[in-house]
Amino acid sequence: MLRVVKSSRKCMLVVLLIAVISIVGACTSAPKENGQSGARPAPAETTQPTAAPIPTPSPVPITSKITLTAVGDVLLHKAVYRDAAQGDGYNFDPMFDVVKPYLEKADITFANSESIIAGKEIGISDYPMFGSPIEIGETLKSVGVDVVSMANNHAMDKREKGVRAAINNWKQIGVTYTGAYESQEDRDHIRVIEKNGVKVAFVSYTYGTNGIPIPEDKPYLVALLDKETMSKEIRKAKELADVVVVSCHFGVEYQLVPNEEQKDWATFAANEGADIILGHHPHVLQPVDWITRADGSKAFVIYSLGNFIAAQELQEPYRYIGGILNLEIEKVQLGDKVTIEVKNPSFMPTYIDHQKWGKYQIVPLSYVTEQKLPGIGKLKPAIEERMKQWMPELQIENPTKS
Repeated sequence: MLRVVKSSRKCMLVVLLIAVISIVGACTSAPKENGQSGARPAPAETTQPTAAPIPTPSPVPITSKITLTAVGDVLLHKAVYRDAAQGDGYNFDPMFDVVKPYLEKADITFANSESIIAGKEIGISDYPMFGSPIEIGETLKSVGVDVVSMANNHAMDKREKGVRAAINNWKQIGVTYTGAYESQEDRDHIRVIEKNGVKVAFVSYTYGTNGIPIPEDKPYLVALLDKETMSKEIRKAKELADVVVVSCHFGVEYQLVPNEEQKDWATFAANEGADIILGHHPHVLQPVDWITRADGSKAFVIYSLGNFIAAQELQEPYRYIGGILNLEIEKVQLGDKVTIEVKNPSFMPTYIDHQKWGKYQIVPLSYVTEQKLPGIGKLKPAIEERMKQWMPELQIENPTKS
């Protein structure tokens, strides 16, 4: 009996020991999570919602517009400055009263200062060696003229002294001059006028100076038509401005259509970068046209603006007819891209009204009656047709007299 009891108790101890070992082994051999023995399970990762990308806004075009007005020869014959004489000075204002509103409304107005405004100290004189009163410059300023060309065949009529006097007078008056210069540094400074965010550069040239030599050591004094120089200056102007205006004193006097030489110079200027070419010298009107470049872009040209104020032969009505040219310039900037368009050309023919070499006044040609100018009924439509023969879209302005 005792032996049996011992065996049973011994067996129970063995069973109990095995159970304890099994429990301990179960605890120590529990599965590992996250590579850590006995570590707590890591919380599940949560994915944050991705924000939709913000689209880059398309650039908005910025449009700027200005108007450019141009008139032709301001050439003061004796009859004109004698008519303006008052006491010991001159008053040209009444001659421009009627056309003043058409000039001053433009953003930029150009004129060809044909007779040099050297003033009394240098000498007031008539054809063939012109010298004009300073007061004509003051009048041009008062009616809205911003820039004048001094490059013409009469630029050297009063020699170097006259050129320098005129330049000083334009400075005093406050009108930008181009085409004649007081130094090489002055010439190298391209004239740029900015209006409403549009920069317009002006350069001017003449075919010659009536045989009066420009000093060899001062070639800057008057700018002559020269392809190498023009190319350099036009390209420089193009870098400085949005629009380049080239003034050319060329052609044959009193011819109603441009010759091949004029066309060649205008085409050359356009191909070098000129956007607008303003011609003068013939003293009569010549047509407008578009010049198409190799890349398909266009430049505007008027081959002759005619006389704006002068007193040439009375029997030649064409020499008393000039005009006011108007152009719109539109600049569109889209991001880094800038486009320029010269558009909506219009032209108002003008007439130099007068009575027996006196009472000069510039008026719209549409004001002129048969009584004032016999034959105007046929002359006026003929002029309009000639001006727009190569540009049918040219708008002719014919204001009525109030």
